[in-house]
Amino acid sequence: MSGRDDDALRWEGDDDPTLDVGAAAPAAPAAPRDDPAAEPVALPDGFTAVGKDSASVGRIEADGSVVMPGEREPLSTAALLALGVLAGVYLLFTIGWIVGGIRLQGTAQYLVSPVGYQAAFWLAVIAPVVWFGTAYVLTRSAKAWVRISCLVAGLVLLVPWPFVMVGAVGTVAS
Repeated sequence: MSGRDDDALRWEGDDDPTLDVGAAAPAAPAAPRDDPAAEPVALPDGFTAVGKDSASVGRIEADGSVVMPGEREPLSTAALLALGVLAGVYLLFTIGWIVGGIRLQGTAQYLVSPVGYQAAFWLAVIAPVVWFGTAYVLTRSAKAWVRISCLVAGLVLLVPWPFVMVGAVGTVAS
């Protein structure tokens, strides 16, 4: 009879011979401990690997997980929220360029040819999308604050001035 500790691991009928599906598979041989490919090499914080193959040494986190070189760390909650808010503002900037550009179309065509205005209008409309995508892709391996800084710099540069100055319902002073 098994002890009380093993009761949770058993079910009545476990010893039924009709449930036997065959002989147990032989156990795989254990990898030798001196084989360098058997386990990833990692050091805790405060230690630095030097010498041959030092670039392949990982880092042991405080929770015991191993982060190998080349693996990206996930974004924090604050960085994800900031990224979402900035993406929303870039979307609003795109809409602002559309609304402001359409609003100024009649007035601007007195100064610029219609073809030139349309080219500039569509470049201005896609500029926020291109900036966001470029900053997001080019800062994949950078720290989160670098990505956020590049996106904030784009917000400063890509303000939809026609919408800000004229508004959705305002008129151009002549």
